[in-house]
Amino acid sequence: MATVAAPRRFCRCACFYTDNLYVARYGLHVRFRSEQQLRRDYGPILRNRGCVSAKDFQQLLAELEQEVERRQRLGPESAARKALIASSYHPARPEVYDSLQDAALAPEFLAVTEYSVSPGADPKGLLQRLETVSEEKRIYRVPVFTAPFCQALLEELEHFEQSDMPKGRPNTMNNYGVLLHELGLDEPLMTPLRERFLQPVMALLYPDCGGGQLDSHRAFVVKYAPGQDLELGCHYDNAELTLNVALGKVFTGGALYFGGLFQAPAALTEPLEVEHVVGQGVLHRGGQLHGARPLGTGERWNLVVWLRASAVRNRLCPMCRCEPDLVDDEGFSDGFTREEPTTVDVCALT
Repeated sequence: MATVAAPRRFCRCACFYTDNLYVARYGLHVRFRSEQQLRRDYGPILRNRGCVSAKDFQQLLAELEQEVERRQRLGPESAARKALIASSYHPARPEVYDSLQDAALAPEFLAVTEYSVSPGADPKGLLQRLETVSEEKRIYRVPVFTAPFCQALLEELEHFEQSDMPKGRPNTMNNYGVLLHELGLDEPLMTPLRERFLQPVMALLYPDCGGGQLDSHRAFVVKYAPGQDLELGCHYDNAELTLNVALGKVFTGGALYFGGLFQAPAALTEPLEVEHVVGQGVLHRGGQLHGARPLGTGERWNLVVWLRASAVRNRLCPMCRCEPDLVDDEGFSDGFTREEPTTVDVCALT
């Protein structure tokens, strides 16, 4: 009798609905399970940041409850937006939706990938082909896309922004930007980028972080502009590894800054600053505390790819730092996986 394993189900950790809730007004990420718990855990710091009256606190409670409800609706609403976009949206640059070609990638990036899959490739040889931003923090930089591809992708993103299509935003910290899976760019662009190019590189750079076991991702574009988002507060990513590529346009300011691995934002004293270079990508561990300085002038668009390895995160959720409590969800969800029961191969029985 033969059995066939059903596809793995991608899941969230239940902490997504209780932890790491961002309160922009107070510049704070909080865990929220009850009013009593919120007062106990965050009362002093909230008062220091201006949440002083009973009205302030009740407003905060209402905002947190709304955010939890929003998170609970995310999966189905995102799937509905993706279906509507697929049926009704007319791209300005349809070639962007073609399967990822080498011509879209910078020669330096192709050389890095070619080395990474060659016999005898090792981290020392790879580092000779990358820019080491910080050896201590294991942050690296490499050109990723060609200038023409960056331009084409930006034109498509701007066209989508100006359309009447529904738009899901990247997260509660980034209010402007595009979720690439909703736009239909996961399958042709982001999955090949992860599987063919990033995985062999990350396997050499970050073997201890699941670099060779990347099996899902979350990709989005963020936009910073006058009158919109200007900066990004301290945080760490819900990912084992992150690629951050500056797509354009012309801008000043907005440098990335980095602290320690899973460092509390309050303990950040002397951050490492990294300037954006259009077309180039910064590679770092998802747990590396980081943020973005205020934009000076112009517009800055960045592609952010959270790279996830279920073999790592199934053991320890990077957000709550506990064994994950799995909740079924849509698509890649948050990259955790649940092994489904095997099914009997009926054909083998006949």
